[in-house]
Amino acid sequence: MFISSFAVKHQIVDDLLAMALVNELETQGNKLFKYRGLIPIVFIIAGLVAFVLGSMERISDNDAPISAWYWYVCLAISLFGLFIRIHAVGCADRNTSGRNTKGQVADSVNKTGMYSILRHPLYVGNFFMWFGIALLTFNFWFIFWFIFLYVVYYERIIYAEEQFLIRKFGDEYSNWAEKTSVIFPKFSNWQKPRNPLFMKRILKQEITGLLLLAFIFLFFNELSEFLRSKVILLDMDLWMILFIVSLTAYIIIKIIQKTTGILKT
Repeated sequence: MFISSFAVKHQIVDDLLAMALVNELETQGNKLFKYRGLIPIVFIIAGLVAFVLGSMERISDNDAPISAWYWYVCLAISLFGLFIRIHAVGCADRNTSGRNTKGQVADSVNKTGMYSILRHPLYVGNFFMWFGIALLTFNFWFIFWFIFLYVVYYERIIYAEEQFLIRKFGDEYSNWAEKTSVIFPKFSNWQKPRNPLFMKRILKQEITGLLLLAFIFLFFNELSEFLRSKVILLDMDLWMILFIVSLTAYIIIKIIQKTTGILKT
């Protein structure tokens, strides 16, 4: 009788601790969700420091500059991440997959397109976009800590987001989540998107990401050349062309958005 009573009390304590941990993770996730737009700023500053220190070390050791193909691979990885985001955002249901920061918003459960092979394609897309930039630093430890901190940061956001969706949609979300991977795609589950690409939404939400990528790659490339030659070149190369095209597209889209209703969704 004593042993049985002790076991019950022990189970109650375990349940309370588990509940407290669950609540803490969800609270952290909701807070991080609100401020997730500030993380790129911290990441870029840290990456810039790592890039400069690495470049200075290679210069002092008379090492050759990072080859052009490596820059192209990094760009391809970042653009791959942007492509994932574009497809997920462009085919998502209305009032889902937005850039809201005040709180979770979802009027339905996305189950097709990118969402048929993984539950959080936007966060996977973000990872590849920033991973390409992290690789530019050519610093193993920065890349390692980027991956580690990204996982720790977004696992809490994902947990809070999924708790919200479970409470709102119940079995509809739970049943879909059971057969859909969190971040590692299960291609056998692929289903054609039920919505066509919403180009207006893509232009409004993703042009900023393209411009930011173009600027970062241009800035890092120019900085690398300056550290070696102490001259600002500003050549009309791939990086400058990509930046000019992205900036022009951004300005045009913002003007249209401010002065007309064409991009209303």
